[in-house]
Amino acid sequence: MSRRCELTGKGPMVGHSVSHANNKTKRRFLPNLQEVTLASETLGRTFRLRISNHALRSVDHRGGLDAFLAKARDADLSPEALAIKKEIAKAQPAA
Repeated sequence: MSRRCELTGKGPMVGHSVSHANNKTKRRFLPNLQEVTLASETLGRTFRLRISNHALRSVDHRGGLDAFLAKARDADLSPEALAIKKEIAKAQPAA
């Protein structure tokens, strides 16, 4: 399982651990990923996604999963999230 957010595409970053003596050793900064269940109002069902805490706050700020996916770029989304986005887009004109 990759350490990548399914909604924002945020992944591990690299940098240095710096000691008091200014010795630098390579390290990885991992995103704060959480397994969450998000509800789609348009489809009336829930989806389990592995997203970063920052993405979860963004979903809440934009007004839910449907609104977040409507504005999200396709390149950042995982294949599962992209399928959800297309399913929501297909169901919205009918509603």
